[in-house]
Amino acid sequence: MEADKVSKTIIGDDIEITGSIKCSSQIQLDGRLVGDLFCNGVAVIGKSAVVKGNITVEAVSINGTVQGNITAKDRIEMKSTARVHGDIRAKRLTVEDGVTFIGKSEVNPSGVSAEGMPGGSPAPLPQSAAPQQDPQRRG
Repeated sequence: MEADKVSKTIIGDDIEITGSIKCSSQIQLDGRLVGDLFCNGVAVIGKSAVVKGNITVEAVSINGTVQGNITAKDRIEMKSTARVHGDIRAKRLTVEDGVTFIGKSEVNPSGVSAEGMPGGSPAPLPQSAAPQQDPQRRG
């Protein structure tokens, strides 16, 4: 095998895994994973893939469904068919039109933690004034 070739693991759409997956190279998941994915390389979550667990990777491209938090050292790509229910954190984020994303996001190209930064919490919204009522006219 050539030194510059990166191995890639493909998990087909007919495979269901219960438990964690750990890998140091690229992975393409087209099946179902109930558990966490840890990958030091790039992960591709295919259109037919369903992940119920957290994902921690170098970078990820999501085409399928993820129900869990995603942390990427570099970038997260959400393709138009992606459905993500969970919080995401990365240096870079790409979101195509049509994505369903329900959760919080932290995108920070500098890589510096947002904790401890001034203004960490949004200011509370002002209370709306009570509606003015017109005086009732009698007679």
